[in-house]
Amino acid sequence: MSTSAEPLSLGDLAPVTGAPRLFTIPPGTSFVDALAQHLLDKAASDPMDLAATLILVPTRRAARSLREAFLRRSRGRAVLLPRMRPLGDADEEELGLNASEGVLDLPPAIDPLTRKFLLARLVMGWWQARGEAADVGAALAHAGELARLIDEVETEGADWARLDTIVPDALAQHWQATLDFLKLAARDYWPALREAHGAMDPAARRNQLILLQAEAWRAAPPQQPVIVAGSTGSIPATAHLMSVVARLPQGAIVLPGIDLAMDVATWDQLDPTHPQWTLRELLGRLRATRDDVGAWPGGPAAPPSPRAALLAEALAPAQTTERWSQTARQLDLEAGLAGITRIEAPDSPAEARAIALVMREVLETPAATAMLVTPDRNLARRVAAELSRWKIEIDDSAGVPLAATVPGAFLRLVLRMASADFAPLELLACLKHPLAAAGRERPAFLRRLRRIEITRLRGPRPAAGLDALRHLLADLKSADDLLDLVDRVAAACAPLSKALRTPGEIDLGQLVTAHVATAEALAARPGLSGEAALWKGEAGEAAAGLVQDLVAAAGTLGSVRAGDYPGLFDTLAGGIMVRPRYGLHPRLHILGPLEARLQTADLVVLGGLNEGTWPAEPPADPWTSRAMRADLGLAPQDKRLGQSAHDFLTLAASPRVVLTRAAKVDLSPTVPSRWLRRLDALVGEGRWQAGQALGWALSLDPPAGSPRGEPEPRPPVTARPVTFSVSDVELLIRDPYALYAKRVLGLKPLDPIDQAPNAADRGNIIHEVLDQFVRAHLAGPLPDDALARLIALGRREFAAFDDYPVVKRFWWPRFTDVARWFVATENARRQDGTTPWRSRPRAKSPSRRPAACTR
Repeated sequence: MSTSAEPLSLGDLAPVTGAPRLFTIPPGTSFVDALAQHLLDKAASDPMDLAATLILVPTRRAARSLREAFLRRSRGRAVLLPRMRPLGDADEEELGLNASEGVLDLPPAIDPLTRKFLLARLVMGWWQARGEAADVGAALAHAGELARLIDEVETEGADWARLDTIVPDALAQHWQATLDFLKLAARDYWPALREAHGAMDPAARRNQLILLQAEAWRAAPPQQPVIVAGSTGSIPATAHLMSVVARLPQGAIVLPGIDLAMDVATWDQLDPTHPQWTLRELLGRLRATRDDVGAWPGGPAAPPSPRAALLAEALAPAQTTERWSQTARQLDLEAGLAGITRIEAPDSPAEARAIALVMREVLETPAATAMLVTPDRNLARRVAAELSRWKIEIDDSAGVPLAATVPGAFLRLVLRMASADFAPLELLACLKHPLAAAGRERPAFLRRLRRIEITRLRGPRPAAGLDALRHLLADLKSADDLLDLVDRVAAACAPLSKALRTPGEIDLGQLVTAHVATAEALAARPGLSGEAALWKGEAGEAAAGLVQDLVAAAGTLGSVRAGDYPGLFDTLAGGIMVRPRYGLHPRLHILGPLEARLQTADLVVLGGLNEGTWPAEPPADPWTSRAMRADLGLAPQDKRLGQSAHDFLTLAASPRVVLTRAAKVDLSPTVPSRWLRRLDALVGEGRWQAGQALGWALSLDPPAGSPRGEPEPRPPVTARPVTFSVSDVELLIRDPYALYAKRVLGLKPLDPIDQAPNAADRGNIIHEVLDQFVRAHLAGPLPDDALARLIALGRREFAAFDDYPVVKRFWWPRFTDVARWFVATENARRQDGTTPWRSRPRAKSPSRRPAACTR
C-alpha cells in the first residue's frame, strides 16, 4: 500500500481476487433485526466476539437503527454491542485509521461555504464576461450545483480531461458556452484555488479514506469480523472496499433485497430504472455473480414471500410484461395483497389527515411503531401539523429549512424591511413577527403597531422611510407612544439601513455584522436581551452557525453590492436544515426514502405516490446535459429512478403497508406513480383494501351545528336610513346585510395595505375640488384667474396626500389636465348663455383622505 502523498486511484489498484462471502436479506424482512439476531446467536457462547465485530452501514441513521435492533433483540440482557460505523460519512475518526496509514498526508476537506463562495466568484466572473447580470444570490445557487457536479465527478472517478473529447458542434449553443466554462473553471482554475487553500474536495477526501482503509485491510487483514451491511455500493470507492471485505478471512457483505429468484433472461435485460440494476452493477464491481450470493443465516429462505414476488413482477422490465396474463394466474394475489391498504385522497390535506389518523391509531397498540416514508416535504409537514392536534411531536428526518424557522424567518424579514426602505407590507410583516419587540413588552408593542397600521399604513403607500411615517403620525392625538415605537425601530435598524445604502460594493462581513446588530436590537425586550431571544433552541443555534460561517468566509467572497445581500442570505438560509434533537415521539417517525433504508416499523406508510413526486423526476442540471454526462463518464440520472424503485419495493414488502396518494395537489390534477399503475395493471384496481382512514379524515372536522340562515336585521324605524344613493339601492337588492352594516352600524372595510391608486379615489378628490369651485362661482363669467384658483383649490385638497408619492406622481398631473379642460369648457358654456351648474345637496362618496390631514 502506498503511503506517499500521491492520491490512490481505482484504476491503479490491483483487482481483488478470491471467492467472496456475499449474503442477502430479502424484502419483507426487517434487515436490521435479521442481522442483529444472527450476530447475537453467533456470539451467545462468547460475548466478546460481538464486541470485536465491526459493522459498516450506509448512514448514521442506519447505525442508530441497528443499535436499537440489537437492544430490542437482546430482550433486556446486558450486551457488548459491536462497533458500528457509517460509510457515507467516512472520516478518520469514524473508520479508525491511524497516521501511519497515510491519513496525515491528506489535506483537510475544504469548508463547504468557502468552496461555495470561491465557485460563486468564478460563476459571476463568467456572467460578467458574457455581459449578464452577476447577482450574488443566483451565483451561489449555481455554485452549489457546480459543487455537486465536482463531487459527483470525484465520486465516480471520472476525469475532467474527457471534456476535451466532447464535440461542441454536437451541443446546443447554451451547452457549448457551458462546456467552455467547465473547461476553464472546474478543470483548470478550481484545482489551483482549492490547493491554494490547502484543502481537498469532500468527495475526493472521502474516496481516499475509503481506499486507504481497503488497501490497509488487504495488506494486513484484520483478525476481528468485518461486515458491510445494507450498502448498494453506488460509490465506486465503497464498492472497492466491499470487494476487499468480502474476501477477508472474517469478512462478509450483506446486500439489501437482491432478487435471487429472477430468471437469467430478465436479469440480463435490466435498465437503470429497475430496482435491481444498481445491485447488478455492484456484483460486477465485486467480481461476483448472483450464484455467489447466499441467504443470510437465520433469514427466510427462497422462494420469496408472496408480497415480494408480486412486487418484483409488477416492477419487472418493460420487455417482459407481455407475460403478465400468465403470471397473474401463477401469483398468490390474495396473499400478496394481504396487509396492504390503498388510500386515494381527493387532495393533499385529506391525504395528510388520513395518514395522521392511521399513525395515531398505531399508538393504541402498546409498543407498536409506525413510520411515514415520503419524498414530499409538504406532505410531511402537513402530517406533522395534523398530528399536533393530539399533541404528538413527530420526528421528521428531513428537518425544516432554516429560512422557515422562527429565527431564520425573522432574520429574512429584517433584511426585507430595511432593503424595502420600510414599505408598509415589509414593515408590518417584520414587526408582527413573534420575535419583534424593539425593547418594549410584546403586548404593548403590538397595540401601538396595530394603531399605526389602521391609521396610517392602509390605503396608498406613504413616502419611503421612517421619517415620512413619523411625519404622518405627528398629527394624531396621543401620538407620543407611536412616535416612540417608530424611534425605537429607527434606532435598531440604523446599522443595517446605513450598510444597505452604501454606494458601490461593501465588505460582506460588515453587512452580516450590521444585520445581526439590527436583528438583536429588534428582538430585545425588558428582561430579555436580543441575543438570548434570537439565538435560542436548535433553530437559533443553526442561525448563529450560519452567521459565524458567513463572517469567517466573508473574505473569500470579498466585497458585494449591498442590494445583493438579501438574495445571498435567502439562498444560504434555504439550504440549511434544522432537526430537533429531543422531545419527539419515540414510536412515530417521518422519513425520506434515503433515511428509511434499513429501517423497520410495525406499520409503514408510503405517501405522496404521484408521478413526479415519487419517483421524482431527475433534477435539472444547469451544468451538464445527458450527453455531456455520458461523455464525462458519469452515471445516468435514471439511476436515481432505479434506486427509488428499490426503496419502494423494499418498503412495500413490509407486513403492514399503507399506500397513499392525492388526486389533486395544490388544485392541480395528479397522475398515480408508475409503480401504482403497474400494480393496477397486474392485479386490477378492484382488489385493493381501502380501509376506513379516508372516511375518518373527511369527517374529522365537520361544520359545527346546523347551517344558519341568512341574517335578517330589523333595526328600529328611527335608525333606518331615509335617503339612498343609486349605489345604495343596488346594494340593498344584492346584499341587504351589507347595507345594514354600512348605513346603520356605520361599519366600513379597512383599506388594503399599500393599495394602488384607483379611479374611485381620484374621482373623489377631483369631484370635491370641482364642487368647491362651482359653489364659489355660481353665476356670471368666470374670473380671469379661474384656472389659478382651481389649481389652488386642488393643491389644498391634494396636500392631504403629500406623503404619498404615488398620488403626487400620477394623480396631480392628471388633475391639472382636467382643470385646464374644465375652465375652458365652463367659459364656453357661460359665454353661450348656458345655465350654469347650481349648487345642490349631494351624497359624497366615502373618501380615503388620511385622517391626520383632515382640515
